[in-house]
Amino acid sequence: MSVAFEKSPALAALPRLRHGFFGRSGGVSKGNYASLNVSEAVGDDAGCIAENRARIAEALGFAPGQLAILRQVHSTRAVTLTAPTEPGARPEADAMVTKVPGVALAIVTADCAPILLVDPEAGVIGAAHAGWRGAMDGVLANTVAAMTALGAEPGRIICAVGPTISAANYEVGPQFMADFLERHPGGERHFQRGPGGREHFDLSGFVAVQLREAGVGTVEIAGGCTYGRPDRYFSHRHATHQATKAGRQLSVIGLV
Repeated sequence: MSVAFEKSPALAALPRLRHGFFGRSGGVSKGNYASLNVSEAVGDDAGCIAENRARIAEALGFAPGQLAILRQVHSTRAVTLTAPTEPGARPEADAMVTKVPGVALAIVTADCAPILLVDPEAGVIGAAHAGWRGAMDGVLANTVAAMTALGAEPGRIICAVGPTISAANYEVGPQFMADFLERHPGGERHFQRGPGGREHFDLSGFVAVQLREAGVGTVEIAGGCTYGRPDRYFSHRHATHQATKAGRQLSVIGLV
């Protein structure tokens, strides 16, 4: 089975750039983690994880050792990399940027939003993980600021938001909405009512707004709803509702 992944048309049009939003198919993991799980934190076999990551890297023309993976903690920290991360020394952060060709930035998700960014003129790329907490607290503005420190200009940045849980499947409730609106007054447009009248949150829509407010020139939504397509993507929330476990998928961007 080939490793399936989706592309952003805006990013795919750029030379010297390789990227992909990977789903759950094309790997070797079994059971709940079938088949392209990349997370070491969910109980999967380490050998399967290593093989899955190697297949992803190969699909984009990178070596496995060129993948840079963070220890994601739902923070707002963005780090600047000059080399791939070592397995035992991964920084705790939720975004990373680089201008070094051959460093493939890789973000792990299973409902949260993976964001891939590039300023093609400056040769600066970024990748971020944004759940509701990170997005609300400013991880995306920090990512853009870190890219700017390397020479990027926000207005030139082209960005794609990958497979993310949709508002239709992201029920949050009234307290979440109240807390959100206290931090972001006027943000009612990011909520909708579900069939039972409960509040649902549009995470990818909020992420897109945050990126535009940070000055990003082009923002594209790529990929589908992780919860709504459990055959295509891993979804933590879907697995929880099924009383089971979920793997994690990878989104990758790199310069060549």
